[in-house]
Amino acid sequence: MVVKNRLLQGKALYVNICHHYPVRYATHSMKRRSPTLEGFKLIFRRPSLGMGEISWRWSFGAGATALLCFSLLEYLDTLPVSNRDIFLLRTRQPVFISRALSHILAGSGPRFMAACFVLGLTLALAWVVIASLGRAATLKGLLSYFWAEDAAKTFPFRIRALYGLNFLRAGAVLAVLVGSIGAMVLGGLASSQKNPSPGLAFLIFLAVATVAWLFWSVVNWVLSVASIFVVTNNADTLGAIGDAVGLVREHFGAVIVVSIWYGLAHLVAISIASSVVAFPLAFVGVLPGRLVFAGVLLITMLYFAVVDLLYLGRLGSYVWIVEGPAIEPTPVIATTPQVIMSPDERVDPDDLILSDLPVS
Repeated sequence: MVVKNRLLQGKALYVNICHHYPVRYATHSMKRRSPTLEGFKLIFRRPSLGMGEISWRWSFGAGATALLCFSLLEYLDTLPVSNRDIFLLRTRQPVFISRALSHILAGSGPRFMAACFVLGLTLALAWVVIASLGRAATLKGLLSYFWAEDAAKTFPFRIRALYGLNFLRAGAVLAVLVGSIGAMVLGGLASSQKNPSPGLAFLIFLAVATVAWLFWSVVNWVLSVASIFVVTNNADTLGAIGDAVGLVREHFGAVIVVSIWYGLAHLVAISIASSVVAFPLAFVGVLPGRLVFAGVLLITMLYFAVVDLLYLGRLGSYVWIVEGPAIEPTPVIATTPQVIMSPDERVDPDDLILSDLPVS
């Protein structure tokens, strides 16, 4: 009977302690920091990566611009200009100028199209090589930054897969250009000389061109994100595309949040650049034209530099979603507070405990 009473008192005391002082154990779940925040931190903490991104992009842009200008000058040098054409151009009359230009450009269309084809093919091949090498270097730098504490972790990859992705991106650009030309043709078919309807033609062109460019933007985004999996998973071209689609399916919310934040940052950058560029333009006619042009060019270059940095930050955010290391929080050991029992719950020292009871 005494043993039964002591067991009941112990059970009541245990229930009372658990009810008033619940014990909470520390969690060991892995936490991930914000991908958007990690991307913005990357821009400021690793400026060398931003300079590398700007370097390979601007090197291709400068070379492409120089090649386009040189080709245009060579093309204009082949056009025959007679004294009559010069006289009509100097009249500054729209009718005479258009007649002179039609005479100068007559018969040069096939040569112009051939030059554009050769120039476009050359620039596309150059961009595939330069973009693949530049993207490989950038992704290796991003992964080394995120895994700086684990130097043993390596990311082998195949550069041919990057060549394939950038080749598909170049093909997507060609497809959207063909789609835009097709939109112009469809718009022209809707309006004839007998029944002209320029409004309908413009609406058809706008609708078809918008669908084509939206489709291109989606394809280009998937192909650009797929380059991450070439380096992180050592995937081939088709496997990387499948992994990029899987990223959207598995981390749709995180991808959308990152895209929205960087889209807003891009919108702020273009708003500021549009406002600042009006300052040198306000001095047209007051300052020399070269000085105004230099000011506009400087603001434009700063804007493109900011855009390239934002692109690098967004890419870093996607890399963090895919391969960012998990951060284990410091475990917090929960302590049980001291229990103060009421006088009725205290144990009488004169009472016998189980070990003091004689064995019967």
